[in-house]
Amino acid sequence: MAQAAKPPAKQDAAAAVPAPAAKRSTKLLLFIVLAAVFVLLIAVLGIGALLIMKKNNNGHEAAAPTPPPIQETSLVNLDKPPVFAQLDPFTVDLRSESSEESHYLQTVMALRVADQRTADALKGWMPEIRHRVNMLISSKRPEDIQSSTAREALAGEIQEQINTMLGVPPPPPGSQSLAQPPIQAVLFSSFIIQ
Repeated sequence: MAQAAKPPAKQDAAAAVPAPAAKRSTKLLLFIVLAAVFVLLIAVLGIGALLIMKKNNNGHEAAAPTPPPIQETSLVNLDKPPVFAQLDPFTVDLRSESSEESHYLQTVMALRVADQRTADALKGWMPEIRHRVNMLISSKRPEDIQSSTAREALAGEIQEQINTMLGVPPPPPGSQSLAQPPIQAVLFSSFIIQ
């Protein structure tokens, strides 16, 4: 009977040996799963933090005032910057009521034009443009161009004069022209009356 008891002891010994190996593989598998869960948790937290920061940035941008929508009927193309033709400074004697008082206007102006091609073409017309502007300004008295509204009116007269010279007369009073004139505006950089 003693021999019969030995085989089960061998089975117990054989069964006892795989148990520590199974525990090691189970611990290793548990460690790998926990590490993967930890890495996944870090990734989820990182993505969540990025989304929250992006939402906060968008929230600040949304709080800033938005510009009003651009009307489709605008004559100015806002997708490209304006083009200017700079004129040399003008010094013009102003008309005076008495011969004792002498006043002159010294001004620097620029013309906002339709495009670069127009700005380049104006160089050939510059002597006539300067002549017409000189004649127009010299017909004014100092008190005619003192106020800002009078200066705006003078700018409009200069614009009309140059456009007419270029073959684009102003639209009749009360009508709006959708055609873009070559000279869109006259801008004064300096305006000194002495």
